[in-house]
Amino acid sequence: MTYQRIKKHEQYKKLFKNGKRAYSSSVTIVYRPSKNMEMGIALSKKYGHAVVRNRIKRLLREAFRQTQNAFQKNYSVIIIPKMSESYSLEEFKKGLLTCIRKVNS
Repeated sequence: MTYQRIKKHEQYKKLFKNGKRAYSSSVTIVYRPSKNMEMGIALSKKYGHAVVRNRIKRLLREAFRQTQNAFQKNYSVIIIPKMSESYSLEEFKKGLLTCIRKVNS
């Protein structure tokens, strides 16, 4: 299953205003049911320089790609990572699976 990227500012605003949240130790997701599977990432400059932020985004996209089949329905999802000393793919995958279990229940 493939997903679409959330790119428009209006989509982000709508999702942050009307979406529900699920938490884990490494990420927070804001989600809402939709027709297609959609994903966006919210990352501020507090996380570090551009190189660091881009690495975090690459890891989050890959973790989402590997775990998106665990969703029972299609959702629009915004992923917000938690501040950490280091970031890893396995940590993000585990956090996303925790959030997905909460969404599906």
